[in-house]
Amino acid sequence: MAAPKRMKFGVFMAPFHRVGENPTLALERDLELLQWLDVLGFDEAYIGEHHSAGWETIASPEVFMATAAERTRNIRLGTGVVSLPYHHPYMVASRMVLLDHLTRGRVILGVGPGALASDALMLGIKPERQREMMDESLGVIIRLFTETDPITYKSDWFELNEAVLQLRPYQQPSIPIAVASVESPAGVSLAGKHGAAVLSLSVPRDTVRKTSLKELWSIAEETAAEHGKAMRREEWGIVMGCHLADSRKEAFDDIRMGSGRVVTEYFGKTLGNPVPNAPFDKIVDHMVEANQWIVGTPDDCIAGIKRLQDISGGFGTFMVRVEDWAPRDKIHRSYELLARYVMPQFQGSLTGIINSNQLASERKEALQANRMAGLKRASDSFFANRS
Repeated sequence: MAAPKRMKFGVFMAPFHRVGENPTLALERDLELLQWLDVLGFDEAYIGEHHSAGWETIASPEVFMATAAERTRNIRLGTGVVSLPYHHPYMVASRMVLLDHLTRGRVILGVGPGALASDALMLGIKPERQREMMDESLGVIIRLFTETDPITYKSDWFELNEAVLQLRPYQQPSIPIAVASVESPAGVSLAGKHGAAVLSLSVPRDTVRKTSLKELWSIAEETAAEHGKAMRREEWGIVMGCHLADSRKEAFDDIRMGSGRVVTEYFGKTLGNPVPNAPFDKIVDHMVEANQWIVGTPDDCIAGIKRLQDISGGFGTFMVRVEDWAPRDKIHRSYELLARYVMPQFQGSLTGIINSNQLASERKEALQANRMAGLKRASDSFFANRS
């Protein structure tokens, strides 16, 4: 697939904030960033749900989205993601429909099984059941969104008795749904089963099993076909870490220490995930070389997105994973550079401008001659009338 005529750009906001800083101000900075992204013309922002471990402190993406909706005008707001095993599906559907009306159709339901083992432990949920619970819940939510007859359904962890939503979705035919996918085929299989969009939260690398982006998409398409659904690459979003500056050196220096902290302190020491076998201040170099992050100039970002299109076979939305790894002004500047110089390259907005500029340049001698002839005639006429 060729790149879409207008690629969408968005962010995935977990968010990550280092333990020890003021949590109230951190939430305010997150809201401020969304306002800036709205001004810059970003299309989407997904907001996470987490309940433990200290770094990701938004417990209800819906509440955060309602606040953000009042401060923004155009950017679409998605749950990134609602951890479906943590909630009764009727309550998820009901809250999202309410948000759909309050935002006049700016919401997306992003769903997942739950990312943090500590969250599942607190709620008494067995990790090995989370994906089947997510599948069951999503099927019911879709029915609630699309069916008007009362639904009766009994599960071993929730129950519906002649349930129907009072409000119908504001968006027609329904609220868009995106399923989170990390590296296993589970996420894309579920997306295919329900004909939902895919939200790839990382570029696959060696973990339990190496599955390429192209393979994951093929699994989604095959599963969709088995269930009479169809997948659209234009609805596939891929999330990456990204930081831009006016020079490559400046971009690397901006996040050298901050990126080392988030990888080692949170993903390593707190969550126990594998971390790169690299010195603390070289983690950013390692992640860029491994094609996990894009760090550099706008030109580096353009090349990185094109490379991602090649290795995936084509996708519709490039999403930046929001990181708190640099000073506020550097982070805001990075998004500004992306909006000013990267987004137009993938959205067709420069075609007319470039053509007009080229046409003027090619005709500059003739145009200048015409201009000078006009000036001479006006001047000659003026002095002739005075004599």
